Amino acid sequence: MSVWSPKLLLPAVLVALLAGGAAAQQADKGKKVYRWVDKNGQVHYGDSVPAEYAEQDRDVLNKQGVKIGREEGTITPEEAAAKAAEDKATRDELKRKLRDRVLIQTYQSVKELEVLRDTRLELVDAQLTIQEQSLSNLRAQRAQIERIASRYAPRSAEPGAKPLPDELAADLERSASDIATQESNLVRRREERESIRLTFEADIKRYQELRAIKPH
Repeated sequence: MSVWSPKLLLPAVLVALLAGGAAAQQADKGKKVYRWVDKNGQVHYGDSVPAEYAEQDRDVLNKQGVKIGREEGTITPEEAAAKAAEDKATRDELKRKLRDRVLIQTYQSVKELEVLRDTRLELVDAQLTIQEQSLSNLRAQRAQIERIASRYAPRSAEPGAKPLPDELAADLERSASDIATQESNLVRRREERESIRLTFEADIKRYQELRAIKPH
């Protein structure tokens, strides 16, 4: 049977008491006290962490030397990237669960989703029709302005042609800008329509999975 000698225990207890006393002394100064362990297993205390231990996680102690928190050390770019990916995966999973709950609680059937999809698409299609007609009108106006401008230099090759009036030059520039803006608006509107279609397609498929409905 093994017998523990008080003489053997005394040094270990003394070291622990001294370490705790050092931590309390640092905390009494009104500063954070950190405790960390180096690669050799040696415990250190201090109100700041030296640069060589910056990557080391550490405990935060109160003035009695009791642990009240923990701080992570600096992390490598690889660790930061891994943590960012993990956080994103967690957020994506939360969003997916929320979306599933909304689908189940909001819609009673696939038909409801399809009706809403068609309504949204019809609205966008109506806006597209208006914008396409507006673009057609702008192009017709541009053609008319260009016909008038063709009578003036430098567009006209006729000898003695008068220089292009400033007002007509401004009309040409403005019409080109209006057409470019409308074309850009049309591109965005078509992208919006496709986004709506794809979103509803995904929602209908997920709803069928959640309800265990076979696609028809």
